[in-house]
Amino acid sequence: MLSVSSVALAPGLRRSALSAILVILLCTPAAAQRAELAKARALYNQRQFDGAIEAAAVAQKQMVTADAATVVLARAHLERYRERANPEDLSAARVALGTVRVSNLDTRDHVDFLMALGEALFFEDDYGAAATLFESGVDHAIAQGTETGEAMLEWWGSAVERYADGLERDARITGFKRLRERMARELARNPGSAAAAYFLVVATRGSDEPVEAWDAAIAGWVRARLAGARSASLRADLDKLVLEGIIPDRVRATPLERREQAELDLRGEWAVVKERWK
Repeated sequence: MLSVSSVALAPGLRRSALSAILVILLCTPAAAQRAELAKARALYNQRQFDGAIEAAAVAQKQMVTADAATVVLARAHLERYRERANPEDLSAARVALGTVRVSNLDTRDHVDFLMALGEALFFEDDYGAAATLFESGVDHAIAQGTETGEAMLEWWGSAVERYADGLERDARITGFKRLRERMARELARNPGSAAAAYFLVVATRGSDEPVEAWDAAIAGWVRARLAGARSASLRADLDKLVLEGIIPDRVRATPLERREQAELDLRGEWAVVKERWK
């Protein structure tokens, strides 16, 4: 292999060519360092969490990628905890998050870091604190793109739903109304948001407004075609929520002797909606 000094160059080109070669030589190690981080992210997105953890551990050894890699490592442990319920994964994620130097993170990594903090709290059943973290990151996540924004909205909605279960009625309604307003704004901005469509129904039901929740569910079912690849899962979630939650809520005030028929009637109405807009 020729050394830089042995390359024959015309006098007028020598300086610029040498500079270009030096830039390549200097950039190659940085590119190689970032390759492990990119590999860790790709494996995480493919839900290959064991491989993501291994690749992130390698990327942690390089100063330029250490903190971003630690975020990926923590999120992979959190997802593996969700799959396997091994407390060691949750502990490893918590320890990793505690070592991240936030000032070294770019905007994308900062959003992922915030999401990971919220997930860790969620898995520790600290739903109120998790909801606060997720809510604070919604706008930044949406700015990063649809996938990240949808993930943050889903985590926030799930945390509020869990947290509200332990609240008194007035506090529960207040929490759900706040969620409802934010999801309505997101639907106005992005009518194809599956997360907003679903949690608008959840929040409306949680606000003790079963008729309005019924209407929101129908709108969500019809709107689901705008959700693209998430259309089927949105409709499945709405179907379960209507059958197991909203319909029982609507017939609860019906006299006992007429309750069974009222429920059958509503189930029939819902079946017609689904058939018309399948």
